[in-house]
Amino acid sequence: MDLILATSSGQEECVLPYDMDLDLGGTNDFQLTASYASWDERIEIGKKIYIPDTEYGGIIKNISSATNTGNIFLKGYTWRGYLAKRIISPPSGQDYRTVSGELNTIIGTLVNIPGFVVSTVNTGVSVNYQFKRYVTLLEGLESMLQTVGYRLSLQYIQTQSGGYVFVEAVKAGQHGDSVDYSQDSMIDFSSTDNQMGVNHLICLGKGELKDRTVIHLFVDASGNISTTQTIFGIDEIVATYDNGGAEAESLKESGIEKLKDLQSKKTFDASIRKVEMELFIGDTVTGQDYITGNKVTTPITQKLVKRSNGVISYEYKIGGQK
Repeated sequence: MDLILATSSGQEECVLPYDMDLDLGGTNDFQLTASYASWDERIEIGKKIYIPDTEYGGIIKNISSATNTGNIFLKGYTWRGYLAKRIISPPSGQDYRTVSGELNTIIGTLVNIPGFVVSTVNTGVSVNYQFKRYVTLLEGLESMLQTVGYRLSLQYIQTQSGGYVFVEAVKAGQHGDSVDYSQDSMIDFSSTDNQMGVNHLICLGKGELKDRTVIHLFVDASGNISTTQTIFGIDEIVATYDNGGAEAESLKESGIEKLKDLQSKKTFDASIRKVEMELFIGDTVTGQDYITGNKVTTPITQKLVKRSNGVISYEYKIGGQK
């Protein structure tokens, strides 16, 4: 795969021979390593680097050198990183930013970054969604799409007159049912099946003594949270949550988030060493520890891309709970 250097407006200048390390989903940045002998004087801050038809690239924003190693380092945010540097703010006078409609249409209303073009293809999928307050654009879009089994796709499209980052919602892949992701093959992971969590949370809000706002939240056997108790007896595990000053509605919302952290769950953190196909952030992977029997399905949260001697390799990190 050719690594291209282009002007700030996107006109291709040359192919770069340099190694590249790129982090998607973590720091969302890249680093190219060039030797003094291979330095190309056309390289400048503000120019673009990219591998066409992938999201591997960004804009050079930092150039540093180290004479003791004879290397020059080029750094910058990836295209995904620019989404992480935008914030979804609540409209004036409202508590939250809410959206309703088809996926790509919603993305198009939120992604207003020069050089980014959002797909106008109708996915046939619509949502009603409320973003967290002041969430990054990247996290907000990824969370919204995950609720309907979709992921965020980015590609740098090279054209004769320049180029652009193409953004669209695509259906997330599901891996693991027919591929063996276990400790015997391609995955290193830690798993925990913790059933010691809280299933009854007493939320305390505004007011004093008998006038205090109190809401009881419960977890059922499937992990769902509601105001109806279904677990009793010795299996009932109770805790309190103090959010003094909160009205009933906001107390319930924050209480649900608190209970999600406290409830019983299975957790799964992993690094995938080798797969036969390329995976993407937002795809889901099912992994199993055959010794304990723990089995969890969780999304890919980070993708590390390495280009060495012109060859691309990947490492994936997943983590989540069920």
